[in-house]
Amino acid sequence: MDDLQRISKASSLPPPLPGSSAASAPSDAASAASSWTDPAAASEALRQVIDRVEGTVIGQRAMVERLVLALLTGGHVLLEGLPGLAKTLAVKTLCQSVQASFKRIQFTPDLLPADILGTVIYNPKTSLFSVKKGPVFAHLVLADEVNRAPAKVQSALLEAMQEKQVTLGEETFALPRPFLVIATQNPLEQEGTYALPEAQVDRFLFHVRVDYPNAADELAVMRAVVPREIDEAARSRVSTPPTLPTMTPDMLLGARQALTGIHLDERIERYIVDLVVATRPGQAQAAPGTHSPNGVPRGAKPWHRWLDVGASPRASLGLNLSARARAFLDGRDYVTPDDIKSLAPDVLRHRLLLSYEAESDGVSADDVVSAIVEATALP
Repeated sequence: MDDLQRISKASSLPPPLPGSSAASAPSDAASAASSWTDPAAASEALRQVIDRVEGTVIGQRAMVERLVLALLTGGHVLLEGLPGLAKTLAVKTLCQSVQASFKRIQFTPDLLPADILGTVIYNPKTSLFSVKKGPVFAHLVLADEVNRAPAKVQSALLEAMQEKQVTLGEETFALPRPFLVIATQNPLEQEGTYALPEAQVDRFLFHVRVDYPNAADELAVMRAVVPREIDEAARSRVSTPPTLPTMTPDMLLGARQALTGIHLDERIERYIVDLVVATRPGQAQAAPGTHSPNGVPRGAKPWHRWLDVGASPRASLGLNLSARARAFLDGRDYVTPDDIKSLAPDVLRHRLLLSYEAESDGVSADDVVSAIVEATALP
């Protein structure tokens, strides 16, 4: 990696990523960036945000780091885990740490799109229509148990997640910036749930699986939570160190601009593309003359029999952007292959559609991602 570091020091800054806030940021984000442009200070402040949230959400640092990476990049997060693993607490504490607005929506089978987006109301006294905005108009929106609502409600989030705007009647309203949807789902109790449509799943930057804390962390959780449960007055207090600074949404948008200064070598760009293309069984048949005598594509990989559909180009963009953010949090101005390898499972697992053969073989999406990462040559 020494040669990559030397290249990064001498290279010019890469252009903003397509679709990122750096490429199409309005004047308010530009002014935020100009008022807070010290990358080292921004990186340190975000690390302190992680420490602050982890002070409340004990034993879930990986989840907290992914949430901060998503907040920095503007991507959305799908959290999957059993009840009681502090998913909601992590989101609320993160929101307090960046002084952002927060709304929680409990998804149920009887929920309507208007309950999320808002609606247009007619006033018979004035004969005028007025707009009542829904809870989606917040910086951080927690879609709790998102798979318990039917498809028409889940699809109501598509415009908000992709375009950062909501259309009510004949008007279109911009959402607050930054805007982040954090959805949760329970891997158990699938009866009465609705699988998320592929178009919506693909719009999540990360699919994070939240596991149980270890015994030491659970002991620390018990010691921290039980006194607050006993003391009624303590329940409303945030048990985080008061000396750690918090960020504002404008500061966060300013920090986002610094991602354009993170160098990503061409060899690592190709590594990202190799990983994503390896998930696509059909692309092995793209080049003419690559079939063996029995008709099997020569480019086919052993894991292709477990895949019906591979990852979309959003996976390449997500790996690129999130790797820059991870390097930024570490105080580096360059991306390493380890950044890509560590983020690949969370970026790829929800974008792979497994075949029936994978189900019969007991193969999961994580198994496929691991096989791809292991077989793909490092730059």
